[in-house]
Amino acid sequence: MPRRRTTSSSSSTAPSAPRNRTPQPVRVRRRSFGDFVKAFLAFLVLLVLVVGVPLALATQIGWPLPDGAPSLDWLQREITVQTFLHILTVIVWFAWAQFTACVLVEVKAALSGVGVPGRVPGSGPSQLLARQLVAALLLVGATAASLTPGLSQLGQSLEGNQKPSVAAAQQTPGIFAQQQEQAAATANALAEQAGQAGQAAARADGGSSAAHGDTKYYRIQPPEGRHHDSLWEVAERHLGDGRRYKEIFELNKDRVQPDGSRLSEASLIRPGWIMEMPGDARGGELVEMPDEAPNVSEQVQQQISDYAKSGDHAQGSGGGDAQVSLPEQRPAPTPANPVTPATPVPGTGGEHAAPAVGQDGRSFGLPEALLTAPLLAAGLLGALGRRRRQAMWQSALGAVGGRRGMEPPTPTGDAQDAQDALLVGADPEGVRLLDRSLRGLAASLAAESRPLPVVYAAWMSGNGDLHLQLAQPAGKPPTPWQQGQDQTFWMLARADAERYEDAETAAPYPGLVSLGTMDDSRLLLNLEAVPGIVSLGGTEADRAAVFASVAAELATNGWSDRMTITLVGFGDDLTPLAPNRIRHLDGFEDLFETMSAETRQRRGALGAAGHDSVLTGRTGPAQHTRWAPHLVLLAAQPSDDDALRLAELAADAGRLGIGYLVGTQGTDLPGAAWEMEITGEGRLLAPLLGLELDAQMLPAAQRRAVVELFTDADPGSDPEGGPGRPANAPPFLVDISEQGRPAVYARLVGSYEIIGLDAPDGERSALLHEALALLLLHREGVHPRVLSSALWPRGVTADVRDALLERLRTWLGTDPDGTPRLATDATGRLTLAKSVVSDLDVLRSLYYEATQGRGVDSRQVRGRLLTDALVLVRGPLLADRPEGRYRWLTHEIVDAQLPLLVADTGLALSEFHLERDRAEKAIEALNAALRTAPADERLWHELLRATHTTGDPDRLRSLAADLVDRSGARGVPPRTEALLDELLPTWREGVSAAG
Repeated sequence: MPRRRTTSSSSSTAPSAPRNRTPQPVRVRRRSFGDFVKAFLAFLVLLVLVVGVPLALATQIGWPLPDGAPSLDWLQREITVQTFLHILTVIVWFAWAQFTACVLVEVKAALSGVGVPGRVPGSGPSQLLARQLVAALLLVGATAASLTPGLSQLGQSLEGNQKPSVAAAQQTPGIFAQQQEQAAATANALAEQAGQAGQAAARADGGSSAAHGDTKYYRIQPPEGRHHDSLWEVAERHLGDGRRYKEIFELNKDRVQPDGSRLSEASLIRPGWIMEMPGDARGGELVEMPDEAPNVSEQVQQQISDYAKSGDHAQGSGGGDAQVSLPEQRPAPTPANPVTPATPVPGTGGEHAAPAVGQDGRSFGLPEALLTAPLLAAGLLGALGRRRRQAMWQSALGAVGGRRGMEPPTPTGDAQDAQDALLVGADPEGVRLLDRSLRGLAASLAAESRPLPVVYAAWMSGNGDLHLQLAQPAGKPPTPWQQGQDQTFWMLARADAERYEDAETAAPYPGLVSLGTMDDSRLLLNLEAVPGIVSLGGTEADRAAVFASVAAELATNGWSDRMTITLVGFGDDLTPLAPNRIRHLDGFEDLFETMSAETRQRRGALGAAGHDSVLTGRTGPAQHTRWAPHLVLLAAQPSDDDALRLAELAADAGRLGIGYLVGTQGTDLPGAAWEMEITGEGRLLAPLLGLELDAQMLPAAQRRAVVELFTDADPGSDPEGGPGRPANAPPFLVDISEQGRPAVYARLVGSYEIIGLDAPDGERSALLHEALALLLLHREGVHPRVLSSALWPRGVTADVRDALLERLRTWLGTDPDGTPRLATDATGRLTLAKSVVSDLDVLRSLYYEATQGRGVDSRQVRGRLLTDALVLVRGPLLADRPEGRYRWLTHEIVDAQLPLLVADTGLALSEFHLERDRAEKAIEALNAALRTAPADERLWHELLRATHTTGDPDRLRSLAADLVDRSGARGVPPRTEALLDELLPTWREGVSAAG
C-alpha cells in the first residue's frame, strides 16, 4: 500500500483554543455525602422499576397472555373491561422489558468504558432515565465511572451520545479518517487502562514527566459528529501546538494496547487507546497517574505498569514520521517502454515522474506547473482549441468577400512555452475516462433508484484506477464498481472504465478539482460537498497560485456540464479562460449580496422540487437547470465581522451545491470545516485531514502566459480587428514559382504521400512518417518533448526518443549546400528546412498570393492561383492514417482550418468566374469545395446564387430540395431560409409535396 511521509516542525507556539470540541475536565475526585444520597435514591428507583414492577404485575394481575393457542371462538368473544386490562398489562410488560434492556446496556457501557452505549430501538426517554440512574449509582461504586463516555456526558442529548464508534466514524467527512473497529472482546481492559488512576512506572528520561513528576495519559475519544480525534488535535489542545503530535507519537509508538494492536501510524488511532503525554501537557481530558492512587485494583495497576514499561524500547527509535495510507492500489503494470523522468504518462490519472526543474520553475525549458497538472492542462488545451475554432468561424461568417485570415497568431516567448507544456502535460484520455466513469456511476444508480452518495474526494491512482471516498457508507456499489479497502471507498479499475460508453445523464460531481499528488496518486477534492468553508493559509503569492489553478481547472474541466466560479479580490485576468463561467467581484459586500440571494433561491428551489440536496436534484427531471455548482474563491482574508457573516452564509452550502475556498493569514476562521496551508516549498498541508500533497499550482508567470494564449485567440480582443482587417499571413510561405521546386514534397491533404525521399524500413516507417507530419504542420518549430509525447502518449525513454530523431535526420538528409533538413533553433525546438514542404503549405501560399499578393493587382494571376489551389484538394487531412496513431491531431485546429481554407478558395474562385458571368465554372468550383467542406453554409449560399443566375428554376428547385434534405431534423438555417425566400419563393411548396 503506498504511503507518504510527513515532516513537521516541533517548535512550540502559544496555546490556542480547541477548534473542534470543548474539552470536559475528567478528574478523579473523592465521594461526598450527596453522592451517597443520589446513589441510594437511584438504587431504590432501579430496584422498584427493574424488580418491583414485574413482581407487582405477576402477583396482582398475573400473566396476561392466554395459556394456549387462540382459536376462532376467541375472536368472537365479547370485549370486556378485563380484556382492556390484559392489553394494558402487556404494554406495561413491554415497557418494563425495554427499560430493563436500557439499564443493562448502560451498565455494560459504564463498566467497560469503550465507545458510547448502544441504542435500544424506540427507547429515547427510557434510555436517558436509565443512563442517569446508572450514572448516579456507579458514581460512588467505581472510580471508572468518571471516564465512562456515557457518564461524562450525563444529561446531554441522547441522540448525540448513543452512536457506536464505528457508525459515527462512518459519518465523518474527514477525507482520510480511518474507519474505527469495535473491540468488544477487549472492551473491559481498554476501559480499565483508560479510566483508573493507578501507580505508573517512572520514566528514565525526563521527557514525559520531568516537569511535575506525574505521568499524564490521554484516552482517545470516540467520534463526535463529523470529527475524529487525532494526535494533531490532542497536541493542539493539550500542548498548545498541533505540530507537537510527533512527541506523542514517539512516546507511544509500537507500544502494545490492551486489544493487542500497536500504534504504528500517527493517523491510525482508535477510540479507547491510551496515549502517554509529555509532562507539560495541560487541560481537560487528561488523567494523572500519581505514585499512589486509591481504589485501583492490583490487576489494573499491573496493566498500567506494563504499558509504561512497554515504551522503553521505543525511546531511541529513529523514524517517527507520520504516515497516511492511501486507497489500496493494485500494482501498476510494467510498461513496455520505461518512462523517462522527463516524459509524462497520459491516461494513468495524469501522474508524471518528477521532472528536472531549474531555479526558474521550468523543466527542460517548459513550465513545470503545467507539465505536472495533466487534468488542468487537458482542460486548458481543449478550451483553447474550442476558442480558436470559434474565432475562425466568427471571422468566416463576418468576412467580406472571403478576405480574412484563418491562421491564429503563432505564440512566442512564454506563451509558446506554455502551449508546449500544455501539449506535453495534458491527459485528455484521463479526463475522458473520469467523465465517463462518473456519469456511468450516476446512470447506474439512477437505474437502481438509488441516490448519489456524497463524495468528498476522488483519487486517480498511478495505475489508472479511480477511487471515490464517500462521506459515509452507501451500500454495495453498482457494477463494475467495487468496494475498496472499506465501506467508504468505491473503486473502478481502469480496464472497466475503458468499457464505459457516453451516458446521457448530468455530471454528478462537477465540483471535483485537483489539489495535488501524494505517492503517485492525484487527489481531486469535491469543493461543493464540503460542509462549510475550506480555508487556505500561506503567503499571498502561494495562495494565489493555488486559487488560480483551482479556478482554471473548474472553468475548463471536462467532467462538468455547467459551472459558476466567482473570484473575489483576485483573478480579474482569468476571465478570458471562460467568460461564461468566471465572474469577478471586487469585495465582500458584493459577494454577500450576490450569494445571499442565490442561497435563498437554491433553498427555495430545493424545497419546491422536494429534494434534500443538489445530489438528488441532479438525478431528477430538473437535472440540467438548477443544480449546477457554484464555487466561490475569496483570496483576501475577510474581517472578523465579514468572516462571521460568511460562516453563516456557508452553513448550508454543502447541501446547496455551493463551495467556499477562502484565503487566510491566520489559523482560525469561523465556519472553516477543513483547514489547509500551502508552504513556500509547494506542499499542501491539512493535518486534521491527514493530507500532505505536492500542491498543484499556477504561478503568476504561467497564469499570464496561459491567459495570453486565450486573449490572442479571441477575435474580439484586438481593438483594430474586424472584417476589413488584413488577414494573418501563414507561418510559412512557399516559393510557388518554377524555381521554388522543393527537395522533399509531402502530400497531407488526402492520402499521405512523400516525394523525394527513399522509403524507410518497414518497422520504423510509421513513426518517421508521423513525426514528419507533425513537423510539417508546425513550421514554427516543435519542442522535442512535444514530439515524444505525441508519438508515445504513454511515455518513452530518452534514448529511444533520441534514436528516432537521429533516424529522422538521416532519412531527411541534407540540402546540396550541406545544411541538414532537420535542425534545432535557438530555443531547442526542431524545425524543417524550407526545402521540405507539404501540399498544405502550397495551398496556403497559393491562396495568400491570390488574395493578398500578386493576385490583388492581376485578375488573370488570381484566377490561375485559385484554380491551382483547388486542384491540390484531394480529400480530408491524412485520410488514410492508421487507426490508433496521430492522436495528437485532437489537440490541433487544422481539421477546422483546412475546410475553411478550401471553402474560401472555392468562394474566391466562384466570385472570379461570376464576374465574367461564367456560372457553370462558378458552380464547378463551389461543388469541388463542398466535397471537403460540406457543412460550410457560405458555399451553399453562393451555390444557390450561382444556380439562380443560370435561369433554370427546375435546377434551382432541385438544389433547394437537396439542401433541405441535408438539413435534416434541424431544419434549414435562418440565413439559408431567407435566401431561398428571395431566390425561390415557392420552395416550401416543394418541401410540403415531398413530405
